[in-house]
Amino acid sequence: MPSCNAMGAIMLAALLALPVAAKAFDGSKYPDMQAQWSRPRGTGIQWDPAKPGGRAQQPPLTAEYQAIWEASMADQAKGGQGNDPLYRCFPVGMPRVMNAVFPMEIVITTGTTYILFEASTPRRIFTDGRVFPKDQEPNFLGYSIGKWVDEDGDGRFDVLEVETRFVRGPHAYDGSGLPFHADDQAWFKERLYLDHANPDILNAEITTYDHALTRPWTITRSYQRTRNPIWFQNNCVDDNKHVQVGKEDYFVGADGLLMPVRKGQARPDLRHFE
Repeated sequence: MPSCNAMGAIMLAALLALPVAAKAFDGSKYPDMQAQWSRPRGTGIQWDPAKPGGRAQQPPLTAEYQAIWEASMADQAKGGQGNDPLYRCFPVGMPRVMNAVFPMEIVITTGTTYILFEASTPRRIFTDGRVFPKDQEPNFLGYSIGKWVDEDGDGRFDVLEVETRFVRGPHAYDGSGLPFHADDQAWFKERLYLDHANPDILNAEITTYDHALTRPWTITRSYQRTRNPIWFQNNCVDDNKHVQVGKEDYFVGADGLLMPVRKGQARPDLRHFE
């Protein structure tokens, strides 16, 4: 049986063989963003909160994608779902997740800043100096690389600058079905920072680059801080009553039977049941 001295020597050797621990996280260098962040009361869920929803958003769409958006809104006016994929329980995705329909939380750590949502998987913003991979599999939230910036030179970071690529569809900016290009090549730049006049306000400047746009489109969203929050889970319900047959959307009524979602809708193609 090894002596106590021998055991001690073995343990010391094992400890020396371990990699040096990473430097402890110094939160004093970062802005105080820890909180629950929500849309200000009275703010709609349209993409640009500075403008009313619908056509008043005035997105710089190409003629082709303006027509797609018009068709989406026309279908919704008749009771359909238009170009909005959320009714089928698709993940919210970027950038719509930043609408904060439900509250979100920001957690800053060494090398990664997390944005946690009540109704989405977390966003991971890598701030460890990495570059974008060349073979990243697209996903609904994309791949985000950020950089903390000390804009006023006081030794403390003020702004998180983020670039997000590799975002897959289907996705839309908001419930009107405001579309992205079908090539899924959209990418985004963000600037997140606390309001200079009120640190309980978080601002996010978001710029979209997409082939469905005639130019980059920049909007600014703001969020209010709640320091002692209550959190819920807001997931797309399991009992989703929407049924898509071909390109048409139908609904399962309270009687358990398929029903139309708008007046004059054609019957579903049930040739395989004849």
